[in-house]
Amino acid sequence: MIYGVCKRRPHFVTNQDGIMHNSQPVYRRILLKLSGEALMGEGDYGIDPAVILRIAGEIHELLEAGLEIGLVIGGGNIFRGAGLAQGGMDRVTGDHMGMLATVINSLAMQDALEKLGSKCRVMSALQINQVCEDYIRRRAVRHLEKGRVVIFAAGTGNPFFTTDSAASLRAIEMGVDIMLKATKVDGVYDSDPVKNPAAKRYQRIAYDDAINQKLAVMDATALVLCRDQGMPLRVFNLNRPGNLVKVAMGQDVGTLVE
Repeated sequence: MIYGVCKRRPHFVTNQDGIMHNSQPVYRRILLKLSGEALMGEGDYGIDPAVILRIAGEIHELLEAGLEIGLVIGGGNIFRGAGLAQGGMDRVTGDHMGMLATVINSLAMQDALEKLGSKCRVMSALQINQVCEDYIRRRAVRHLEKGRVVIFAAGTGNPFFTTDSAASLRAIEMGVDIMLKATKVDGVYDSDPVKNPAAKRYQRIAYDDAINQKLAVMDATALVLCRDQGMPLRVFNLNRPGNLVKVAMGQDVGTLVE
């Protein structure tokens, strides 16, 4: 299934190596999934201002180029509900606390984007009217159409669902062309590349293969949602500056799951 791509007339530039490449996004609308840990930088906890500003800078660049951008951020840098549940806390309580952690990260990203001049809205699946908007699908689509980054906070609003599942759900609801999963590695491997230096990276892989091989792409619920709705997914390394822009410009970075 081919999703609607950006209909702007392609513009090509030559980089320092003399290679021609597209300088405009090839997509109309994307959803970017960030882990909370991506915001920590080299720290063990919280948010590294330099890291969040760099990521915001790449998002701002794409927004300026006319791309419509949705964003889902995890909360693992602050709180992980499933972890405390293993320690004896009620799972539902822990998951609700984790949802609130994603709101904190979303507000931080909103602040970073607005400092760069981007218009941004945080929409929460939990009602927190004093700090952000409630998630309403039609309103979210309208924000995107008006050129605003929309950050979807608080997961799905339900316990037992990860932010990966929330990202898949919002990507489908928003009708994006592709979902981008930002990680700390260069794509999807047949085994953990940190533990196995000989691990093989896939350039492309089918959803069924990723599910059957239990590859650490996203949780199974998120993968099945994307598979059943024909939503392509690209997994790439966010720690390499410029990768997000390269992906949006159509370069073959990371792994494509479809």
